[in-house]
Amino acid sequence: MRVRILLASLLLVASGCSWLRPAPTPILPAEELYSIGAQELTAKRYDVARDNFKKIVERHPNSSYAPRARFLIGEAYYREAEFDKAIKEFEAFVSFFPRHQIADLVQYRLAMSYYDQMKPVEQDQGLTQRALDQFRKLVKEYPESRYATEALAKIDICRGRLAQKEVWVANYYFTQGNPSAARQRLELVLKRYARTLVIPETLYLLAEVNFYEGKNPEAVDLLRQLSSEYGYTEWGRRAVQRLRAQR
Repeated sequence: MRVRILLASLLLVASGCSWLRPAPTPILPAEELYSIGAQELTAKRYDVARDNFKKIVERHPNSSYAPRARFLIGEAYYREAEFDKAIKEFEAFVSFFPRHQIADLVQYRLAMSYYDQMKPVEQDQGLTQRALDQFRKLVKEYPESRYATEALAKIDICRGRLAQKEVWVANYYFTQGNPSAARQRLELVLKRYARTLVIPETLYLLAEVNFYEGKNPEAVDLLRQLSSEYGYTEWGRRAVQRLRAQR
């Protein structure tokens, strides 16, 4: 009798614990998770938005919402300026879904994740080069993209920044009494970064290097080219004054 009572008590306790245990959280459909995530993203609650998008990727990997959810995980990081994490997500997307209908947008965001981190000219320009590479990839892989025109404009900006860096370094070498090192940088700019805004300054500094090394005819030729082709710039006007001083 005691054994029966004990067993009955245990069953009651067990059933009571089961009754007290919270019901398992249901797995929401991908569409609902996506809607919640989009609302949270708009409200700038980025952590909550990411949680919902991650659930889609993890629980509904074959859903049509999964690729967009992966992108929006990166987008949430991007909007928080968590660029390294955003880059990781965007790279994963273009690797898995290179022909998806928003792949061009993701590629653009990947390039912008580097572009938004570009350093001043005096600092390392590695991020500028990476941004340039990603914008070029966008134009090459998705030439009909609505973002291609913007990418081309950003390519010009990146090239200009890299050219500025070379001229800045060249000027530093020249002022430190190392004209040969300055020449290498300046000639590189003329060869690699034609049609950038620093070409007039590059020609003027290269002329100064030639004067310093006693190559006056070469220097005069550069000043004449500068005054003829870029006379409307500050460096073109300086070239005219320098030519007058040589007479």
